[in-house]
Amino acid sequence: MNCCLQQTRRPRQLSTVKALQPVRAVNPVTGYIFRYGAILIIIAVIAFFSIVNDHFLTYNNLKDILKAISITTFLALGVTFSLVVDGFDVSVGSTTSLATIAAASALILHRQELFITILIPLLCGVLVGLFNAFLVVKIKLPDLLATLAVMYIVNGIQMTYTKGYSIYEGMPGAAGEQTGRFIPSFLFIGQGEVIGIPVAVVLMLVFVLIAYLFLEKTTLGRHMYMVGGNPEAANLFGIPVNRYRVLAYVISGLFASIGGIVLASRIGTGQVSAGAPLLMDAVASAYIGYALFGDKRPNVVGTLLGSILIGVLLNGLTMMNVPYFAQDIIKGSILVLALAFSFLRKDR
Repeated sequence: MNCCLQQTRRPRQLSTVKALQPVRAVNPVTGYIFRYGAILIIIAVIAFFSIVNDHFLTYNNLKDILKAISITTFLALGVTFSLVVDGFDVSVGSTTSLATIAAASALILHRQELFITILIPLLCGVLVGLFNAFLVVKIKLPDLLATLAVMYIVNGIQMTYTKGYSIYEGMPGAAGEQTGRFIPSFLFIGQGEVIGIPVAVVLMLVFVLIAYLFLEKTTLGRHMYMVGGNPEAANLFGIPVNRYRVLAYVISGLFASIGGIVLASRIGTGQVSAGAPLLMDAVASAYIGYALFGDKRPNVVGTLLGSILIGVLLNGLTMMNVPYFAQDIIKGSILVLALAFSFLRKDR
């Protein structure tokens, strides 16, 4: 009995000790920079490129930037959902490649209509998400290592299926028969416009809004944040921690497959490993969002702003004729900066 009383008194004693510790004063200017630094950087970068290039701040160029980041944002949303439950999904790039190949294969090799063409890549994304969850939740492999292994497995699957060749309109069939084509309703997803706004951008904004409402305004979203913040406490509250982690990885796979559908409809081919180069951009966008607004947690609005920042930078550097391989230095530096801000925030 005395032992139990001592245990119940410990939290009160610890809280007293914490209360007696001096509170460090936070410089308001520093706090403002930490909270809104990425937004200020976006404004500064746009201003800089507008000054050095007269064609940067035009409607057509801004539309091109938004179209370019729409695919990256879908992948970044997938990474964000995995970060919410304290995981990390690096298989989103390969999942996007698989979805791109699946959509092109359904149209060109199997002559399917729009519904099947969209359904098959989405199912591929769900299966990859479930496999990730199986390795992480059931086998209990570390998130990074498990999804890294899945990244190679999925990439190998789509390379084996295509034998390393892209799937394109007019390609010869296996038995020499005539193949199908990219139907206009599918190409409309990545190439069409509604009242002058690209459909891909509209889809991106719609899914960003849905993801934001889901995480911030629903019980499921709040529970996912609880699982990521303190899984032991969430378990004590009766929250099925493993189910929410599975859900996060399935959603991550879904968003990556949506990115693959948009990518295939935009380029009009099933290009092998097309999603692999987008992984770094997606991870950087998600971690930039992690460092925003002082929330010390992944958030959808921050992820969108991170995608915009990277898209603006790459577009501006391209217009300045900076070689594409040198742009990787910029992307890597942005990721390091975002990670530094994120972990500095944890220590504050």
